[in-house]
Amino acid sequence: MSPEILLRNAIEPAFRLLPARMTSKQAAAMLLSIAMQESNIEHRRQVGGGAGRGYWQFEQSGGVRGVLTHSASLEHAESVLLALDYPADYTEPEIYAALEHNDILAAAFARLLLFTLPQPLPTQQASATGWSEYIAAWRPGKAHRGTWDAHFTDAWDSVTTLA
Repeated sequence: MSPEILLRNAIEPAFRLLPARMTSKQAAAMLLSIAMQESNIEHRRQVGGGAGRGYWQFEQSGGVRGVLTHSASLEHAESVLLALDYPADYTEPEIYAALEHNDILAAAFARLLLFTLPQPLPTQQASATGWSEYIAAWRPGKAHRGTWDAHFTDAWDSVTTLA
């Protein structure tokens, strides 16, 4: 999938389910950057049998639990789930499974995970800050710094081209 298609078909619809203060070019660029970094927007299930699901490679005991337990994101996560017609008692394992095939849900959860960070999202010229925020929120096991800058630049190109 191209970054532009992910932006149009998952990120923008997810933004419509979230408060306006969570939607911005910075947020869209970070979501695209992370999806490219995590899965190259090609793999909904982590390659090699890992636990990551969806283009943002959420893990049940990592990002899913983080979004569902953090005070800044829990209420918004519940609203997103209800808006997407998931029952109020949807469990952590069920959400984890749904993230693999529901790109709007996955994009919303990715944005909510970033929202748990205290600092503002990086600007177009702040790739290093974007990397730091990605590491803080995703805590990847095998972080590949060498690919981040290109993904960050490509993400911003997609966001500014479609804006």
